[in-house]
Amino acid sequence: MKFRNLILVAAVCLLAFAMAASAADPTPSPMKPGKWEVTVQMDMPGMQMPPRTFTRCVTTEDAQNAENAVPKMRGAEGCKMTEFRVEGSTLTWKMNCEQHQSSADGKLVFDNDSYTGEVHVKAPDHEMTMKHTGKRVGDCDK
Repeated sequence: MKFRNLILVAAVCLLAFAMAASAADPTPSPMKPGKWEVTVQMDMPGMQMPPRTFTRCVTTEDAQNAENAVPKMRGAEGCKMTEFRVEGSTLTWKMNCEQHQSSADGKLVFDNDSYTGEVHVKAPDHEMTMKHTGKRVGDCDK
């Protein structure tokens, strides 16, 4: 049961970030438009999940806002972004999920058509790290 709660908290934290809207003009993303292959590896003390790989299409519109580069997941009521920065090709963020008594911080570093990064989730009874890698594999399917 604790594992299910951990996955839910991670999903909530990531979705809240993905849904955060910037009031100011958006900063262009270092993630280029196109089809991206993304691999996520979730690790927590005493347990390592098998990596999950999927593809996502980044549109020209998506690339106009750096917040769109952050991993998206479902279910994020009550979470708030407390910090978001773009410094060159590096994105960093922090968020707080009071409802779940958890917090998360993340970092993605882009290098042309690829990136690496991590998201750290902390809750009262557990911590988890999600390692991300991505590479542009071509244009989006029409």
